[in-house]
Amino acid sequence: MILYNSLGQTKQEFVPHTPGKVNMYTCGPTVYHYAHIGNLRTYIMEDVLEKYLRFAGFDVNRVMNITDVGHLSSDADTGEDKMLKGAKREHKTVMEIAQFYTDAFFADCDKLNIKRPDVVEPATNCIDEFIDMVSVLLDKGYAYVAGGNVYFDTSKLDTYYVFGNMNEDDLAVGVRDSVEEDENKRNKTDFVLWFTKSKFEDQELKWESPWGVGYPGWHIECSCISKKHNGEYLDIHCGGIDNAFPHHTNEIAQSEAYLGHPWCKYWFHVLHLNDARGKMSKSKGDFLTVSLLESKGYDPIAYRMFCLQSHYRKPLTFSYESLDNCVKAYEKLRKRITSLGTDGAVEQDKADALLGKFREAMDNDLNTSLGVTVVYDVLKADANDATKRYVLGELDKVLSLNLLAAAEETPKAENPQDAEVEALIAKRTEARKNKDWATADAIRDQLAAMKVVVVDTKDGISWHYAE
Repeated sequence: MILYNSLGQTKQEFVPHTPGKVNMYTCGPTVYHYAHIGNLRTYIMEDVLEKYLRFAGFDVNRVMNITDVGHLSSDADTGEDKMLKGAKREHKTVMEIAQFYTDAFFADCDKLNIKRPDVVEPATNCIDEFIDMVSVLLDKGYAYVAGGNVYFDTSKLDTYYVFGNMNEDDLAVGVRDSVEEDENKRNKTDFVLWFTKSKFEDQELKWESPWGVGYPGWHIECSCISKKHNGEYLDIHCGGIDNAFPHHTNEIAQSEAYLGHPWCKYWFHVLHLNDARGKMSKSKGDFLTVSLLESKGYDPIAYRMFCLQSHYRKPLTFSYESLDNCVKAYEKLRKRITSLGTDGAVEQDKADALLGKFREAMDNDLNTSLGVTVVYDVLKADANDATKRYVLGELDKVLSLNLLAAAEETPKAENPQDAEVEALIAKRTEARKNKDWATADAIRDQLAAMKVVVVDTKDGISWHYAE
């Protein structure tokens, strides 16, 4: 299996520390708001990676953090605490906000067939681990106390910018607010490990520490949570490209200074999902969520397929037109699978050949686009339906597009209302053609009262009954 390793910017054969076992870490959400579909693109691709590693025979332990404290809105260690911002916005406590949006995040993951990681650890569970790592870094001379805070001293490192010549624009997005000079720092690139002094007099979550009452910096949590559940050697660390700097850069700095040896072998970064305005971001205020897509009549799995049709290392541009095209393709795919019969025995040689094509695609830097193409190759293959059903089931262990669910569905009895719906839609189409918007809107309202969801696309109209 070949993967692109951001640490070195080259494709490399994936060889874990322990043969057959993969320790995997993925940066989890900061639970102060809903995840937008740009965030979820990263989690979808990480989910595919984990599932393919298992498909390839590896024993995977995947760990994810939940950031419920300490993530400031600027990675210069300044700006408003994101969790506090959410609490103020909704007049709740920080922990109420954290629980609500953690639940919302995993609800979205369920809708997108994203498997829950083996270990999910909130940062607030690991304060003792944070304090221990900061103490060791101070003892080793990699950290210092200034102005009441504890900082990591990047001047002690031979190399700090470990991701080398990564695209400057991708690195720049790590600094989300204007950078305010921190006079306590010895070096511009130093970062906070523990805060006891900040501009947040009403900071809700604070703990006793050897340096005073305070709270951890953002970067320390991932290093400690990974070490707690994956040990001293991490095989693969995943996240969005905007985490490469400074977050992942700082993780490497503090982890290797603490451990005294190389820490993580492979770094897997997913590029941005863009819209017409550029990179999607919660800070813009108006962002697309899974629930919003559902309210417009879209199946979340169609969005998963939309993501899989592009390579994870390429920026992906979202538009409703593109999603509509994907919806049509997905619906046609489901119809073809539904038509498969169940008779016959699996022709193992033909199944193995098709599965080999899938492995070839996915072994080449997780090429999900070609992986999806193999689904169509299966349907066109010179093989019986039993073989096709078997192979589709195997592929869907990785792709998670509900492929066999379509074949196993019992065809729904025709609704006597269908003919009336089709007639109304034809009448609405004619009204729109004549620019009779009042009539068109009235018909849409009538259809909505009949629990009919109408989706307009550039290629025509699709509809279905609301659940």
